[in-house]
This record gives sequence, structure tokens and C-alpha cells, in this order.
Amino acid sequence: MSAKPVREYYGKQLLSKYIKEYSGGEHEFEGRGILVKSGVNDPTSTVTWETLLQDNAWVKETKLVAKPDQLIKRRGKAGLLAINKTFDECKAWVNERMNKAWKVENVEGVLNTFLIEPFVPHEQSDEYYICIVSNRDGEEILFWHEGGVDIGDVDAKALRLQIGLTEDVTASQITQKLLMHVPVERQAKLASFFVTLTKVYRELHFVYMEINPIVVDGAGKITPLDLAAKIDETAAFLVQQKWGPNIDFPAPFGRAEFPEEAYIKAMDAKTGASLKLTILNVTGRVWTMVAGGGASVVYADTICDLGFAHELANYGEYSGAPNDEQTYNYARTILGLMCRTKRDDGKVLIVGGGIANFTDVAATFKGLIKALKEFKDELKAGNISVFVRRAGPNYQEGLKMMLQLRDDTGIKMKVFGPEQDAVAVCPLALGLVPLDSIPDFDPEAKIIHTVPKTSAADKSSTPTTFTSIPPPDGGASSFKGGTVSQMATRQFSADTRCIVYGLQQRAVQGMLDFDFMCKRKKPSVAAMVYPFQGNHYVKFYWGTEETLIPVYTKIKDACDKHIDATVMVNFASFRSVYETCMDTFENHANQIKTVAIIAEGVPEAQTRRLVAEAEKRGVGIIGPATVGGIKPGCFRIGNTGGMLDNIVMSRLYRPGSVCYVSKSGGMSNELNNIISRNSNGVCEGVAIGGDRYPGSRFIDHLLRYNDNPDCKILVLLGEVGGTDEYDVVDAIKSGRIHKPIIAWCIGTCASAFSFEVQFGHAGACARGMGETARDKNQALAQAGAIVPKSFAEFGKKIHDIYTSLKAKGEIPDIPEPEVPKVPMDYTWAKRLGMVRKPANFISTISDDRGEELKYSGMLISEVFHEDIGVGGVLSLLWFRKKLPPYATKFIEMILMVTADHGPAVSGAHNTIVTTRAGKDLVSSLVSGLLTIGPRFGGALDGAASMMTTACDKGMTAKDFVNDCKKRNLLIMGIGHRIKSLENPDMRVVIIKEYAKKHFPKTPVLDFALAVEQVTTQKRSNLILNVDGCIAVCFVDLLRYCGAFTVEEADELIANGCMNGLFVLGRSIGFIGHYLDQMRLKQPLYRHPWDDISYISDI
Repeated sequence: MSAKPVREYYGKQLLSKYIKEYSGGEHEFEGRGILVKSGVNDPTSTVTWETLLQDNAWVKETKLVAKPDQLIKRRGKAGLLAINKTFDECKAWVNERMNKAWKVENVEGVLNTFLIEPFVPHEQSDEYYICIVSNRDGEEILFWHEGGVDIGDVDAKALRLQIGLTEDVTASQITQKLLMHVPVERQAKLASFFVTLTKVYRELHFVYMEINPIVVDGAGKITPLDLAAKIDETAAFLVQQKWGPNIDFPAPFGRAEFPEEAYIKAMDAKTGASLKLTILNVTGRVWTMVAGGGASVVYADTICDLGFAHELANYGEYSGAPNDEQTYNYARTILGLMCRTKRDDGKVLIVGGGIANFTDVAATFKGLIKALKEFKDELKAGNISVFVRRAGPNYQEGLKMMLQLRDDTGIKMKVFGPEQDAVAVCPLALGLVPLDSIPDFDPEAKIIHTVPKTSAADKSSTPTTFTSIPPPDGGASSFKGGTVSQMATRQFSADTRCIVYGLQQRAVQGMLDFDFMCKRKKPSVAAMVYPFQGNHYVKFYWGTEETLIPVYTKIKDACDKHIDATVMVNFASFRSVYETCMDTFENHANQIKTVAIIAEGVPEAQTRRLVAEAEKRGVGIIGPATVGGIKPGCFRIGNTGGMLDNIVMSRLYRPGSVCYVSKSGGMSNELNNIISRNSNGVCEGVAIGGDRYPGSRFIDHLLRYNDNPDCKILVLLGEVGGTDEYDVVDAIKSGRIHKPIIAWCIGTCASAFSFEVQFGHAGACARGMGETARDKNQALAQAGAIVPKSFAEFGKKIHDIYTSLKAKGEIPDIPEPEVPKVPMDYTWAKRLGMVRKPANFISTISDDRGEELKYSGMLISEVFHEDIGVGGVLSLLWFRKKLPPYATKFIEMILMVTADHGPAVSGAHNTIVTTRAGKDLVSSLVSGLLTIGPRFGGALDGAASMMTTACDKGMTAKDFVNDCKKRNLLIMGIGHRIKSLENPDMRVVIIKEYAKKHFPKTPVLDFALAVEQVTTQKRSNLILNVDGCIAVCFVDLLRYCGAFTVEEADELIANGCMNGLFVLGRSIGFIGHYLDQMRLKQPLYRHPWDDISYISDI
């Protein structure tokens, strides 16, 4: 959704700030105004009349104007304008209307936002009209010397000036073309002002701006009185800082704004997927959850065409491979709104979509199923039925999951796959046909599309006819219906090769699999470009064999080394695609002749510059916001055509006789399905993309198709918004297109709404006369195209024309080749449950596959919410248990007391020496850790083993000491070089006291303390040292905290967890020593000679 209307308040604020800046102070723009919103009378609100007055004292010093600021047209005629009032009068006027329903022409809505601004005294002759509108070739300025509410038909009377994309308008141009009826003394100032206004318009990515009237008073001051504007929302990453943080895009007047819409919008902004939701009628009976921008419009059209426009509750779409959690949240939002009210006649939820190109249907259904389970009781109580039609990658598994959900929950549900047309589910859901008229999806059935046979009836009578118009002798050059770019000359073949920009391995593998199915001699992908890694190779499958495709960091390198590549498939993001395409056009246009731009959300200004540059260089563009295109048997772009099962089902491995062009990528795959079911298949198909200004247009491809002798039937799937379909109308009328063309523009439902609706594609919104789907369908039909009554009849029209041409002998029989077989990737086969293989690794402590990282099943968000600390995380990852708080606190104590013991111990010494040798942190740390063993730090395991074994045997401390003496064993954990009974180690004291206070029992610690009593009788420094104290206390903790059996605790100790604690704790100190030496910039260490005894005689 690209062009978004902004409030008059924000539009004027932007102009006020930047007109002055961009004119160098020559012009100033009246920008004072206050926005008054619902809640202004609530004393608890942060914005009240009192605060507004405090922040805007000027309102008491001047006369004012008050009016609603809710995208309402002709406010004056609707009685929604208070002029020349005091602040108190404006306040009373606003309060009288705030939160009240108001009807403006045919639209009724609630008034909740008002603008109060200074009143500008002026004469009628001071009012002018100006409008700036973006188009494919630049900006057009419309001006009329009479402005105001009675301006009349401005489209008919306004003077116009077109400014090219790369041109800067001049004051002389404006004066000569637009201001001839303006008094001479005002012309220079107005012209200069309009130059600056146009610059601000472009710099801030406006796409439409109308000021009516704009006033020039006697002193020459220029002031806008009423402003309506739209901004390209996709340009936020470029100019959000200039727009400011407070700019908003309100819903059109008459359509209530819901917090759920804001929630989905916020979720959409944080993901690469596309999530849209617009509430049309919250109490409506018919709700939809449709995948794909084009498909979402088709479903809305069909519901409205069937007479249920007044019951359509929402418009929305989810596409671009949203993950489980995103789909769950999207579905949960819709179900929550749907179940908010009940109806006696029940409600229906239509879960639909075209045939997905790359979205894993089963994966997205997991989130949907989770939401349906959550709302199962509400769905039953509300008599809500669910109707599902989906297809695409892994759709079989997804639909089986839905059938299982129906059996498990009892939710009323019907489930269908690609064996039914996309919208066949609609009349079923609306009760217009019996529920049993269409059979449910059968997981065991195989879908095989066969070429329609020509019957005797077909030969004698055809329900749909088309009279071919002979082409004029002049061919393409004689077509005068519109500007046709050089993009009309590009053709794909079995030898076409491409460069893929972006490390899109799944898409590339899909292209290679398609190549192999089509029996190409060489892979269609010559190379890939990925600037974030060095040059390297990536391995792919070519049938059952493996092949390597080179990856370069620069486009130049890829082009230089692969001169046979003439196509670039550009997967760069919307943020970087402009630069990569410009690089290609400016430096490699002699080689790269077609560029497919996959990215959605490319700013319109950038797209228009790309298109202009491409036409200048003779390069064709498919996109932006496209899935690509496909030439069956030859070449496909990226994910076009979907998975291999859909390639086979739609017979895209060999050419047919029907060529199509579509805006929607998702619906292009649906067209593949419809065409294969109603003819001998697709000859070529292109999705030009859903943006307002696609690179190549319908006419560019339809002219190619018309001139292709293999193509017998043309198919056009247009949509609401834009005027490109009228070039096709002119081409049909002129005879330039003379082959049968079946055409339909989606978006007919727009006329059913009393307010403007922006559909899923950025270009799917009528901005002017003739841009509605109904207008375009009518024009196409009048020109001679075959236009069905609705999308539901699209397939029938194709079938009728195909059988008619077949009967006339114009379409020859095509021998059906053997269906090619390509081995399925192991990963995909495993996902489908077709193969199994033992894993090379098993992990039970963490899982990063879902939406959130898990530690032993505990979500990372819960780790922080419950504040389990480092000790808690260690217990999860080491022991797979959530230990009690006293236990996790003890673990943290151990890490603290073992963190360091000075620079003299062997581990710290080694770390310091290695650091001073210039090694990195990891090397220095490892050098210190490698010293840990039986003589340094490793006494923990030994002490635990010795003390625990003796304690378990029931030995007395004295017997244990005597036994060790007899066997010449040192008692691990006993003895300290410095500390003694008289000078105890405080670390031991802290640990010992904590254990005694918090542990359920401490038998091993008690035994160790008894041993200490025996050993200190010999020497006072034979005390229980810190290693021994930690060891015996940790044994008591594991054994008696309640999380483990004695056997489990002993196994953990035997596995080395004791030394692990010392390693983890001491790593803190070693890293500290490394950082300390680096900070001190210590030189290479050399051990002094006088500290070494040199002995040669031994």
C-alpha cells in the first residue's frame, strides 16, 4: 500500500517547515494550527483544551477557522466550516460536533478530529487553484486562476504543465504555461513559490497535492487555505526523519478505525511478509482471510458480485511466507473481531488464496490452526462456518491438517484444493449452492489436468466468439494508442541465462529443477551476486548430480565472466534495489537486456527513475513487486510457477498456446492452473508487479504475444488503479492486437464501498477518472476484448475461445510429452513425511527453530520474565532442570568465588604471557584454561568423588584419613598453602555458611568438615579448601534439592560438571587479565635469567 492520504494539519506543517528551507528564506508558509482530537474534553487526557491553549497562546490573538481534518471533501458545502471565529467560538463549534455522526454526500462517519488555524481575510479574486500529481513520466502541475468551492470541473479547465522526472521546473515555464491569467504583479512571486513547492513535493515524496484555494493577499503573502495530499508511505526509510515521528495516515471518513488494524500494521512493519487488514463492516456476516494481494481482491470482488457487498466485513491479505506466529496473530485478530458479535443467520470465514509460488501452505496453516483451536468454542456458539481453499507448496499436508482439525474440534468446515477454481468456494460459503455440490479435498486423489477435447457441439456452436482483426501493414510502428517502450521486444528462450542478485538458494534451485525438467542443456542461472561475502561457489543439484554456481561480490565481475547472461533476477531488498539496478543499467546495459525486480515496497519516485533509465538504455524491466515470469519449456524467473508438483499439474514443462500478463504474482500461478484446465496450457506468462508504475506494462507483453506465432490466445488480468489497460484498448481498436484476448480487471468491489479502499498492491487504488475496474472492463469489452461477468467465469471464457479455435483448426494438436521427473530434495521430502533419516546430532538443551529461542523448553522471554539469572540458565543448559532459587543463587556464588585468584596462579600466568605475545582474546583464554587439571583447579571432581564415596560407605573421618595414608593418596580438597584454621579462607566460610543455611541437608559437607578436624590435628593448614568445599556442597545440592535422584546426581558429577563450574568461573578472571594487559599495553614477556637455574651437569 503505497500512496497514503495525510491529514491537512500534517501536510501544512511539512510545507511550513520546508518551503522556507528550500527557498532559502524567500518564501514563508503559514503553518500555525492546532489539531483537536476526541478526548479533548476528558480531564484525564494528556491533551485538553487547556493544554492546547497553553501551548498555542496565539489562538487568543487572532480570528480563526475550524474544520474537521478527516479526509473529508467539500466541507464547506456540508456545513463543516467555521470561519472568522474567536477561539471560544471555535471551541464551542467543535464541541458541538465532536464524536457526532455526520453525513457528507453519501458517506456517514463520526467526527473526531478537527483543525483550528488562523483566518486569512481576502477577496475572491485572491483565490487560486493548484494541484501537483505524479505520473509515470514525472509530475503534472494543474493551475487555475480562480479557486474555491465553486471552481467547477477543474480537470476540464485547468492549465497544465508536465515536468519530466529529471527536469527542474523553472519560474519562466510556470509563468508562461500557467499564470497568463494572473495579474502581472503577482506572477513572479507565485512562479517562484510554485518552483519551491514542486521541489518540496518531490523531496518529501508526495504523490498528490491539491491546494484549493491558495490565497495571495494584497501584501503578497501566500497562504494555503485547504490542502489535500498523499505521501508515498514506502519512502519512509528515505525521509521519515523529514516527515517527523507524528505523521499519521488516517482511515478515510466513513470507515471507523480499529486498534486491531493498527496492531496488524505494526506487525506488518516488522516483517518481510505482507500483512494487511481493513475493517469494512465489523458486524458483517462474511469474513475473509486470503493469501496474496491479487487473490484478496479477487475474493472481495466475487463476494460483492454475488450480492454480498453489504455483508463483507473485512478486506485483508497475508502473503510473503509469514511464519507460524505471524499467521497465528493475524488469524487470532480476525477471529476475535468476528466472534465479537453474534448473528441469527451465523457467519462464514473464507480462508482462500491463489496457488502460492513459494509460501509453505502447511507452515502458515499451523498458525491458523492454533488460532482456530483457541476460538473453537466461540466459533461453534456463533454458528460460524469455515471454508478453505488453498494451494501451493506443501498444500496437501496443510489441507490434511485442516481436515484433521475439523474432525478433532467439530468446527463446521469445508476444505478444497487446486482441483477447484480459486473462487469456487465463495458461492458455497454464501449459501448460493448446496454444500454437497463440491466434494471436499481428497488427500489420496491425484490432480491431472488434461487438454480439453473438441466435441461436435464445439465445432457447430461456440458460446463465446471473437472476430479477428487483421494486423495493419505497418506492424508495431503503426500503433498510435500509447507509448510503447522497447520492452515489447524481449523474448525468453531455451538458451536464456541469467545472473541472480542475492543469495537466494531456494529460488535458484527451483530454477535449475525447472531447467532440468525442460531438458535444457545448461542451467539458466550462470552466476549469483552477493556483496557481503567474498567470491565463492555454492553447490546445487542438476537432476541427481551436483553442480557449482559461482558467487561474485560485484555485478561487473559476474557480467565480465558470464557474457552469455542477458537477464538479471534482482532479489535485492527495497532499500538497495535502486542502486543495484542503476549500476546494471548504467554499466551493463549492452549485455543485460531484462531485469526482474522482485522487491516490494520500492518508493514510486525511485521506480519511475529506474523505468526511465531502463527505457533510455534499452533494457526491459519486469516488476517491481513481482514474482517474475515463465516461458514453459524454456525459462522461469525465480519462484514463478511454484513447486515442482504445480509445474507438473499446470504442465509448465512444455509450451501451450495461451499467453497471459497479470499484475499479481500469486494470481499468475492461479492463471497457470486455470489456463491448463481450460486449454492446452501456457505459452508464456508474466506478472508485471502490483506497483503503480511497473517497469514493463500490459501492452509491452501483449504486443510480444500478439506477434508470436506460437501464441493463439491472449489473457490479461488487470486491476483497479492506473490507466495502462487503456493502451490495450487502443491497440485492440487499432487492430495492432488482433488475436483473441480475454481480459478482466480485478477490483470491481471498490464501487461497492462508500469510501476509498487501498487494496493489497501499491497500485490497486483508483486515483482518477477511468481508473476503476468497472470503467476499464467496460472499455475493454467495447474495444472487442472478451470480458467475463466476473472472475469466476474467466476459465469458461478461455475454454470457449480455445475450443472454438481448435474446432477451426487454428490451434494444432500438441503431442503430450512424458511427464518429466526430477528427484525431490531431501529437506522437502522430509517435510512432506516421505522419507526419514537418523540425525547426525541430537540436542536436548536448546532449540532455535521456532519463533523464540528455548532453553530446555523454556522460552527466552520466560527466562527474563521469571528473572532466573545466570544460575537458572546454567541449570537449564547443564542439567535440563529448573532448580530452586537457592540452588541457582549458589551456582552464581560459585562462579563469583572462583572467578579469579590473582595473577600468580598458573592459568592466569599463562593467559598474561600469551596476551603479551600479541595473541587474541580466545587464544589467550584457551592458553590459561589448558592449565586446569589435577594440579590446578581440577581438585573439584576428585574431592567430590573421594568425600562422597567415603561418606556413602559410612566410613568415619578418621578411618577415611588413615585409609588414604595407607594407600599413599593425597586427600583432594584438603590443604592450603597460606590459609589455616587461624586464618580461614573467607570463600570457604561464605560457601559453607550458605549451604548450612539454605540446603535441605548437607551430609557430604558434614563429612568433609569432620575430615578437616582430623587433618588439622597434624597441621593447621590442612583445612577444607575452596575446591573441596565447593565440591562437597555441590554434591549435597544436586542430591537433595529435589530435582534429581541420587543416581542422576552422581552421573552428573561423573560427567565433569564440577570442573565445568571452575572453568566457567575462572574464565571470567582470565578474560579480565587479558583485558588488563591490553589496557596497560604490556610488551612481550621474557622470563628473567636470574629466576632460572641453569644446570648443565646432571
